[in-house]
This record gives sequence, C-alpha cells and structure tokens, in this order.
Amino acid sequence: MIDVTAADETSDDARARGNVWRLAAAQALTGANSAVIFATGSIVGATLAPSVSLATVPLSMYVLGLAAGTLPTGAISRAYGRRTAFIVGTFCGTLTGALGAFAILHSSFWLFCGATFLGGLYGAVAQSYRFAAADGASVAFRPKAVSWVMAGGVFAGVLGPQLVQWTMDIWPPYLFAFSFVMQALVALVAMAVLSGVDAPMPAAADLHGGRPLLEIAKQPRFIAAALCGVIAYPMMNLVMTSAPLAMKMCGLTVSDSNFGIQWHIVAMYGPSFFTGSLIARFGAPRIVALGLALEAVAAMIGLSGITAPHFWATLFVLGVGWNFAFVGASALVLETHRPQERNKVQAFNDFLVFGMMAIGSFSSGQLLAHYGWNAVNWVVFPPVLLGLAVLSLASFARRRAKLRALEEIPDPSI
Repeated sequence: MIDVTAADETSDDARARGNVWRLAAAQALTGANSAVIFATGSIVGATLAPSVSLATVPLSMYVLGLAAGTLPTGAISRAYGRRTAFIVGTFCGTLTGALGAFAILHSSFWLFCGATFLGGLYGAVAQSYRFAAADGASVAFRPKAVSWVMAGGVFAGVLGPQLVQWTMDIWPPYLFAFSFVMQALVALVAMAVLSGVDAPMPAAADLHGGRPLLEIAKQPRFIAAALCGVIAYPMMNLVMTSAPLAMKMCGLTVSDSNFGIQWHIVAMYGPSFFTGSLIARFGAPRIVALGLALEAVAAMIGLSGITAPHFWATLFVLGVGWNFAFVGASALVLETHRPQERNKVQAFNDFLVFGMMAIGSFSSGQLLAHYGWNAVNWVVFPPVLLGLAVLSLASFARRRAKLRALEEIPDPSI
C-alpha cells in the first residue's frame, strides 16, 4: 500500500463528494424505476400469466437480470471505466419502460418478463453506484460515501410508487401501461445525470494487478461480508416481492399495496443518512448483525396478522433491517480488497448476492401460492441465524489474528 498525505486525501475526498451528489441523484432515479417494477410486477404478472403461480415470475426475471448483469458491469467498468457502464445501464432502463408498456398493451406475459429482465440489468449497474462513490476516497470517508449514495433511494421511495399512482389508469383498460412509459423517461434523465460523473478510465496497471480472486474470496472477512449480503438482500426480496400479491389475496387494494411499497423503499434508504456514521462508530459487523435481526423482527410482524397495518409494518421494518445489513456488508467488502482489485471483487460479491436472489425469487410465487403468506415469513429465520453465526465467527477470527500479531511484535526493552 502507498502512503498518501493528508492533502492528497482531502483532494480525493472533495472529488468523491462531488460524485456522491450525482450518484445519489442517480440512485433516486434508478430506484424509482425498480419501484415501478416491484409495485406492479406481480399484479401485472397475475393478470397476464397463464397461472397465478407464475405471477411473480416477472419479478424473478428482474432478479435474474440483476445476477446476470453484475459480472458484465464489472468487466465494462474495468475495461472502459465506470461511466461507460452507467450509460449502458440507463439505456437498458429506457428499453425496460418501452418494452414493458408494449407488453401490457399487447397482453404478452413473456414479453413483459423480458422487459423486467432488462430492468434487472439496469439495476445491476446501479448496484455499483455505492462502490463508485468510494473510489479514491479516504478510508474514513468510504462508509459515509456508500451510505450517502444509498440515501438517494429515499426519494425513489417517494417518486416510484407515486409515479405508479399518478399514471396507472391513464390508458384504460391497460393498467400500469403508461407507468412504464414514464419509467423510460426517468431512465433517460438518469443517463443525463450520470454522464457528468468524474470516473477516470482505469490505469493500465489496474487491469492486470492484484491477487487472484479465489485468494481474496477465501478471507474470513470476505466470506462473512458476502454471506450476509447473500442473506440480507434475498430475504428482503422474498418478502417484498410476495407482499403486493399477498395483500391482493387478502382483499386489500392496489393503493394499500403502493403505500406499503412506498414506505418500504423509504425505510430501505432513509437510514443511509446516518448508517455510515453508525458503521464508523460501532463497526460494520455490529450494524450488519442489527440489520439481520430486524429482518427477523419483520417476519415476526408478518406472522402476527394480515391487516394493511401489519403488512405496512412488516415492509417498513424489513426495509430498515435491509439497509443496516446491506450497507454494513458493503462496507465489509471494501475492507477486503486493494484498489486494483475493486472491480472484480465488487462484481463477484454482487454476483453472489443476486445469483442467490434469482434462485430464491423463482420459488417465491410457488411458496406464496401453495403455502401462503405465513410460509414466506417463516423462511426468513434459518438464513438470518446462519448469517449471525458466521459473522460472529469471522469477527472472533479477526480478533484472534490481531492478538497473535501483537504477540509477535518484539519487545524493544529486551
């Protein structure tokens, strides 16, 4: 590692702060795109699908797109720079809206699934915003940079569901068709915002340097970070994607569903205004553990009743838990790699997270249709307990390694 002066760190942090504002705005706009998909996907799926058990397949295709897009995003960023990857992603977002509207107008279930898959590719690129904010920043500023970019999602929680509410009935009887037209326009705005991000081309040395990926992935710290991300995001996604359809099955309205998703997204990103500071004060492992515990609490609330307030409370607590667990796990990932290794390590981490989400997401519709809302909530508990156990073991191993290192330092008085 090369030492840098305080002046260098200040200059780097000033550049990082400039990027944070653009990336936070892009996070809000991209989050609005995904909010449209999550608020409408299972409902449109139930309308167009040949069987109600396939209703959540469009959302599963979104998650599959997330998984499929992570490694290409890393490869494009590594070869051509992050800004090129961002522009490619927003182009996929524009196609998502156009194709989604066309599919609804022509009652094509599989075309709609193709649209949501493209939305997942867009979302995969958006996942790199949080890491891009930390590029070149000082060690102290990195958790805050990640957290502040994630905070842009608060506005997505307001914009996305309201976009659906305002536009869902504009083209009767084609519910939500115009919502996807507006989604395409929002993606174009995001493209304009991201075109101004200061993301230099990677240095030639960064294209070939660094340790092998397997060596990095064997670190206990990386294993804990990746596993907690793999648990936190898929468990949140399982409950969130099932909730709108479950609410409809319980006789609640689309407005009730939109309200729940809106506050869920606000809860997902709102804590980001202070999550970075909490990580800096208490350490990432403690914040990740708190987040996983809150996801379990959300499942308990979901098991306690099926009224609108029960669904809303479940989604809200679930969102807060996801924020702590996922932002904390992202901060842990940043501790496991060197600068020249960042693109491949970050892309691999996201591939693991969203690959597992894709596997779990395809079963969510079957789980809800055949076993009900309670079964969806019961599934949350075993993975959360596993995540807490592995996180504890990794933290214990780190403390022991530090103690051994201190014991090996020779006593200068001898």
